[in-house]
Amino acid sequence: MLILLVHARQRWQGIGAAQALKAGGNWVSASALFVYASAFSFSYADMATGIGALLLFGAVQATMILTGLWRGERLNRQQSAGLIMAFAGVVAILSPGLDAPPIGSALLMLISGVAWGVYSLRGRGVADPTGDTAGNFLRATPMSVLLSALLLTHQQLDPQGVLYAVLSGAITSGLGYAIWYAVLPQLTRTRAAAVQLSVPVLASLAGALFVDEPITLSLLLTSSAVLGGIALVVYGRRSTA
Repeated sequence: MLILLVHARQRWQGIGAAQALKAGGNWVSASALFVYASAFSFSYADMATGIGALLLFGAVQATMILTGLWRGERLNRQQSAGLIMAFAGVVAILSPGLDAPPIGSALLMLISGVAWGVYSLRGRGVADPTGDTAGNFLRATPMSVLLSALLLTHQQLDPQGVLYAVLSGAITSGLGYAIWYAVLPQLTRTRAAAVQLSVPVLASLAGALFVDEPITLSLLLTSSAVLGGIALVVYGRRSTA
């Protein structure tokens, strides 16, 4: 899907893999993309939708915020309080209890979030985000094929599952990333952050609507802590600027 999108913009003269690899992306970013997608997939096999999205989003934002601190950025009191609040919310999610996800799945989701944070940081300022994303996806493909081959005896394919996989890859990933990168230049940082803050909320609602997952008081409280804390960091940075 991404190759077709880039080809339609007349950035490439063909759609062959060799030409695509020359068009953009790199192996480090592709590896981060592969870690994100594979850890994400295995994690969600045994985790509620809302909690998974919350852990993923928290890990992505924490990776980017901590990287900024390591590079010399400083937090004001509001941002520091927000970071502590968000961290406390993640700890609460992982604490033993009825709503706590399996620790293995939770760790995989956190790893997935860190990998996506790394991928996002490496993609800052690229001239052609969609072309780079297409190149990175193509580089990640042989890694995914190898992983699938290693787990071939455990795979169970059915038409509905294959359909969902294709829709997930082509529509919500391929087109979704392209649309996001297209509208991002038109959004302020504050509005972009607000849109991203809505993702775990939407995921929780979708889980409740489509797979009958409960929205518990514990999920509401931890979500408020994580998302509210990250909002304090993001909006605090905006006001400081």
